[in-house]
Amino acid sequence: MSALAIINARILDPATNADFTGACLIENGLIVELNRGTGWSAPDGVEVIDAQGLCLAPGLIDIRVKTGEPGAEPKETLKSASLSAAAGGVTTIVIQPDTDPAIDDPAMIEFIQRRGAALGLVNVRAAGAATKGRDGQRMAEIGLMDEAGALYFTDGDKVIANSRTLQRVMSYAAAFNALIACRPADPWLSEGAVATSGELAARLGLSAAPAIAERIQLERDLALVEQTGARFLVDQISTEGALETLARARAKGLEVAASVSINHLCFNEIDIGDYRTFYRLDPPLRAESDRQALIEAVRDGLIDAITSAHAPAPAEDKRRPFAEATPGAIGLETLLPAALTLHHQDGLELLDILRPLTEGPATLLGLDAGRLAAGAPADLILFDPGAPVVVDAERLHSKSKNSPFDGRRLQGKVIRTFVGGRTVHEIG
Repeated sequence: MSALAIINARILDPATNADFTGACLIENGLIVELNRGTGWSAPDGVEVIDAQGLCLAPGLIDIRVKTGEPGAEPKETLKSASLSAAAGGVTTIVIQPDTDPAIDDPAMIEFIQRRGAALGLVNVRAAGAATKGRDGQRMAEIGLMDEAGALYFTDGDKVIANSRTLQRVMSYAAAFNALIACRPADPWLSEGAVATSGELAARLGLSAAPAIAERIQLERDLALVEQTGARFLVDQISTEGALETLARARAKGLEVAASVSINHLCFNEIDIGDYRTFYRLDPPLRAESDRQALIEAVRDGLIDAITSAHAPAPAEDKRRPFAEATPGAIGLETLLPAALTLHHQDGLELLDILRPLTEGPATLLGLDAGRLAAGAPADLILFDPGAPVVVDAERLHSKSKNSPFDGRRLQGKVIRTFVGGRTVHEIG
């Protein structure tokens, strides 16, 4: 592989809080060196890309991506998801285990990774199911899946209601320091709910769950974390009360991380409007006070990972009465410009936004990516944080078009995406 130099770039590295104008030299898929200033000259024979002031940052790492492959390829394939990721500046995606069949054994982990590698686009990794068939009762072969390359273990959108089962999973995972992720949602308070409790849900006649359902389940999960010593990820935290519980657990020294979906940082319950099903999400959109608390948690570093929560659903699954519509939204291509609204509208620093999109998830999952440093993989993005973008769902690479950002005017455009020093996406 020939060497490559990117010059005259605004280099942003959340891992070191670096923000300077300079150049990056890449050889054999790895970063060789970073140089400050505009006077550096590339060695002879090196291909040079003049960034002309564009931002150069680590490629984004999305730890929560659903696809339809295997089992429901019309929704999304690994190829269409990888194309979407590359266009969105996401260089590593972690596939959720809720496929058909579920990703609950080493062979499925190896299938996902082998299929992703064959595509030659972005890094495709997998999360293994915590229980067999995601039934919440029988522990899956998490030790063997860990050896096969699973990055963490979760039942995805399904809550492990059986405390004994979750205790067994956590205890076993703690023996080899594996990460367990759970959705915090009391299954009885949340059963059948499609919205968050409040005046809006009552006026629309929607079945709703109180925000406290998230905190109640999180309190149980954290009690088991304290008892077992497991590493734990709070998957898609969405309420202010749960954030307070998380902060107390961190203060006690528990090894607990948290992710939040970009949708809950950008939208609130009002966006449901007149039963707009593209805003039918799980967890449901919350009150504006919850959204603001989540933004402050990103600013303060309480959130470790911002995810797209990419969940493709075809039109026939969305064009239904609100309560019957399939929850979820696509988000790989819109992740960066959506996250940059926190910079343009809420005043967060670029590094504070990029950290839970790059270094945060990389550290959580033990990946070498997510940073700009000599020896790190050359998984990079060049982007213009101020470039206007009008989202047109029909032009997105995903096979499904259920984007809540459709028609929105955002700022932030990915110009070029590199994986291992190779260009996998470029605006011409």
